[in-house]
Amino acid sequence: MLWQPLFYNARVPKPDSTEFDTYLLNGLPTKHLRGQTIAELLVEKEATGLGVAVERNQQVVKSAEHGQTRIEVGDRIEIVRLVGGG
Repeated sequence: MLWQPLFYNARVPKPDSTEFDTYLLNGLPTKHLRGQTIAELLVEKEATGLGVAVERNQQVVKSAEHGQTRIEVGDRIEIVRLVGGG
C-alpha cells in the first residue's frame, strides 16, 4: 500500500477578494474561503471516504476533528489517499 498525494484543479477566486485566504495544499499555493474547515475542503475536492488522510502543519488531523478544524492563513495542508497495488 502506498500513500498517494491528491492534487486538484481548484477553483480560483478573484485575487483581490477579502473573503479568501491563502494556504498550501499539497505544496501548491491555494486560496480558500475564510473560515473553511478541513471537512468542507475535502467535500469540495471530492476527497472523502476511506483511505483519505489529512495533515495540517505536519500534524495529522483525526477524521473526527475535520468538521471543527478551520484552515488558517499560511497553513500547510497535505491530503493523501491510500492506494493498493502490487
